[in-house]
Amino acid sequence: MTELLTTHAADLPGAVALVAHGEQVEAAAVGSADAEGTVPMARDSLFRIASLTKPMTAAAVLLLVDDGVLKLDDPIARWLPELAAPVVVRTPGGPVDDVVPAVRPITVADLLTFRCGYGLAADMTLPAVDLLLQVLGHPAAAPRGLSPDEWLAALAQVPLLYQPGQAWLYDTGSDLQGVLIARVTGRPLPEFLAERLFEPLGMADTGFAVPTAALGRFTSAYRRRDGGFRLIDSPEGRWSTPPKFPSGSAGLVSTADDLLAFARFLLAGGTIGDHRLLRPESVRRMTTDHLTPPQRAAASPFLHGAGWGHGGAVDVEPKEPWEVAGRYGWVGGAGTAAHLVPSTGTVTVLLTQVELTSPDPTPLMREVWTYAAN
Repeated sequence: MTELLTTHAADLPGAVALVAHGEQVEAAAVGSADAEGTVPMARDSLFRIASLTKPMTAAAVLLLVDDGVLKLDDPIARWLPELAAPVVVRTPGGPVDDVVPAVRPITVADLLTFRCGYGLAADMTLPAVDLLLQVLGHPAAAPRGLSPDEWLAALAQVPLLYQPGQAWLYDTGSDLQGVLIARVTGRPLPEFLAERLFEPLGMADTGFAVPTAALGRFTSAYRRRDGGFRLIDSPEGRWSTPPKFPSGSAGLVSTADDLLAFARFLLAGGTIGDHRLLRPESVRRMTTDHLTPPQRAAASPFLHGAGWGHGGAVDVEPKEPWEVAGRYGWVGGAGTAAHLVPSTGTVTVLLTQVELTSPDPTPLMREVWTYAAN
């Protein structure tokens, strides 16, 4: 796999890839972790994993469902009263002041399936989506400058693009899940995730900030520009201190082996060793498609024909060599990807430092997935 990564050396400052088939694990690290090219990339290098945060946030919501603290059909207004009376634009392309009341409350399940009415659509110029971005800022800017309470108060001023349950919309549902977890538990999201998920799974390098002692393993982040790379965040940058808004959508940093631990936890039906964290039913909910065919079709610019479980996409039909019915995972805008295949026990992780320019997977992602499928 090192050779595969090396063929893309001109396209990336550095990368870490991992493929596991059961207990057999192959990993490779190439290139440099820092802007000066002085720190070699390593298997334990830390990356901003962006939207690979989403499956972990969804798992945390389901921990509360398993605890009996939440029910999937609970209206979220019980804990998020700011959203007790949402309004919906009369037509998706219509003005944001032409609204009607929501026909029913937003539920916990709506957040998990990304059908809460808030989020990014294939057409980012729709007035309600444009207002959402104006009020909250683009997700790529996370961690955001608002506190969770301020963020939710701002969101409450934006109308829903669709009625609850009607359509799949990207991203905002995960941030709402994170705020919901904090409100329900009375604890900050980072604290709850660390105690209930990361510590039991041995994910010691996963969190919303990088400790000073680990900054030497933290990679720089880049954006493509003029045929090269522009540094957009250094190890001493935004993730060196705890964020004001711990984003349940895209706020985590992690390593390849921590992501492998999380994937194995799901493959084991919610257990780690002899200890059960999630019920098998909850894991099945995470990794089962909940969308209707029309909803999948409308979401194709993001999902490329896949469905959506909780926190990640679910393949529903094989179109590519790596696609297997039930394959679960997601791609992060920071240039990251992690997937698991329940039927084969296969796990793939790819971590790079360069922001994606579209929702389409990169050629390297496709090659790593093809490599794992052979």
